[in-house]
Amino acid sequence: MTLSRRDFMRSAQAVGLFYASISIAGCAQAHSANRSFSLIPDPARRLDLPAGFTYTLVSETGGTMSDGFFRPGRPDGMACFAHPDDADKCILMRNHENWNSVPTGSPFGKGNELLDRVSESQLYDRKADGSPFFGGVTKLVYDLKHKRMERDFLVLTGTAANCAGGPTPWGSWLSCEEEVLTAGKESGKYHGFVFENPSSATGLIDAVPLKAMGRFAHEAASVDPKTGIVYMTEDSHTGLFYRFIPKTPGKLQAGGRLQALVLTNKKSAITSNWPEDWNGNGADRFKVGDDHVAEWIDLDDVEAPEGDLAARGHAAGAAQFMRGEGLDYGVRADSETGDFYFTCTQGGAQRVGQIWRYTPDPTPDSGAETGGTLQLFFESTSADSLDMCDNLVVAPWNDIILCEDGRGDQYLRGLTPDGKIYDIARNAHKDKSEFCGACFSPDGTTMFVNVQEPGYTYAINGPWENLRV
Repeated sequence: MTLSRRDFMRSAQAVGLFYASISIAGCAQAHSANRSFSLIPDPARRLDLPAGFTYTLVSETGGTMSDGFFRPGRPDGMACFAHPDDADKCILMRNHENWNSVPTGSPFGKGNELLDRVSESQLYDRKADGSPFFGGVTKLVYDLKHKRMERDFLVLTGTAANCAGGPTPWGSWLSCEEEVLTAGKESGKYHGFVFENPSSATGLIDAVPLKAMGRFAHEAASVDPKTGIVYMTEDSHTGLFYRFIPKTPGKLQAGGRLQALVLTNKKSAITSNWPEDWNGNGADRFKVGDDHVAEWIDLDDVEAPEGDLAARGHAAGAAQFMRGEGLDYGVRADSETGDFYFTCTQGGAQRVGQIWRYTPDPTPDSGAETGGTLQLFFESTSADSLDMCDNLVVAPWNDIILCEDGRGDQYLRGLTPDGKIYDIARNAHKDKSEFCGACFSPDGTTMFVNVQEPGYTYAINGPWENLRV
């Protein structure tokens, strides 16, 4: 269905305005500003949480799903959608970051014995040895009232390293391939694309890459509900910050223009803040809180068979970011201003993480795209504060929830609008794997999150009002 801009706006409002309303309502309440929460050790050695919080193990890698396939390994990026028929239930769309080199986590069982149940249009690609890729997307239906998973099944398969992505206002999940593979060498087809998955899917869909959105080390995606423009991060030490302007809002398959962000007064900027002896840019420093005028340049040959899209964009003036990962859109509690927050996992002078904020200029009545403002919102000065932030989500009370992918204990941390960090959870499992895919139920009562290894999906409940200002 083709959406007009007016239809798109109505659709976006219907799906997304609860975020703004719950944020404003939450911040209007009077709560303690004390953000020092002690985490209580979990006897089961899974999740340490603050007092009053509990978790439910929703699913675990390896079990048999409702469709008979096996639950794929390495759960990663995830989003939650309202159930169309039952307010007591919700839908989770979940990535599986299985790389070409990962031999485990197949949804097809031992020796891929279930592969004959998948059509050629549903299996995106095979590896050089003829075996299928294990990356993809699963859908889970979760009963919020009874705190249990109702069913789960495979939606997308045969893709590589589906790391993060993002929800759309029209109810789909954009699943992003982080691994950039070359056809005829490591794989049968090119990889490094975005795949759209409707949250209404009832089983496997045809795997169709959205090639106009570019071929690069895709990480996360987030849609501006006012314009339908899709913003995207790139998990690379020399990555760019992208946006895709669709020809028709809400219809990404129809194509569009891919652009990269440029700082008006710092062409080809390197934003890492690394010192020169760490291959950084020395005196070209970015300070927390400083605003920088941003514009956008069109990119050519976006399918990039040579894998050189970021290099060409940087040479043309685009800013370079140190491993762009988590990305989400939020509306400020005190205004109608909408911002995109994104992480740079190894950015900063200590190489332990940055959070950037991009604010688009107000949208003209014509709906034409504009520039905006980029700000270094937060830079971690110590791994004890924030260690290599990865996925993020803007919470219903406007704080940013950050999933760590660091070098020691892994934490879920909150970041307040005034730059204060606090702990929400610690991965107490012996594997100390990263947190991924944090997201909230539509009613704001439940936070879902993945632990990539051994492959757990959790639902966390508790007095979230204690975390609000």
